[in-house]
Amino acid sequence: MNRREKAMNYFKEGYNCAQAVVLAYSDLLEMDESTLAKLSSSFGGGFGRMREICGSVSGMGMVLGLLYGYDDSSSKEEKAAHYERIQEVARAFEEKNGSIVCRELLSLSQKHDSPTPEARTESYYKKRPCVELVGDSAEILEEYISKHPYK
Repeated sequence: MNRREKAMNYFKEGYNCAQAVVLAYSDLLEMDESTLAKLSSSFGGGFGRMREICGSVSGMGMVLGLLYGYDDSSSKEEKAAHYERIQEVARAFEEKNGSIVCRELLSLSQKHDSPTPEARTESYYKKRPCVELVGDSAEILEEYISKHPYK
């Protein structure tokens, strides 16, 4: 199973969009799956269902941070290189899907949504492109990582 399929399966299991992407890369990350799931749990639905940045895009950022991120607060070069990396994958996602904003991807008119997630029914999956968006993010990450070996 490739990472796109893994991420899509995690989403179908009930994990949010950010968690699905992060967990698809758990074998590369230096944290256990429970910690990764908790770390990414706030980012679903565009940050706690506020419909801002797509959680799968945030998930890409978390994976890239854990693989390539910087920890020297004084290193402007490392910070700039990392932000360039984030912008590259976000741009790839936006080119493919038209936006990185959750409410725009879901054609929602309101900015904030109820904190209660919708039930994952057959009709949910028919009206929401989230499974595919999660797959797109996992695939974009896979392409990035294959071109840019990490430490």
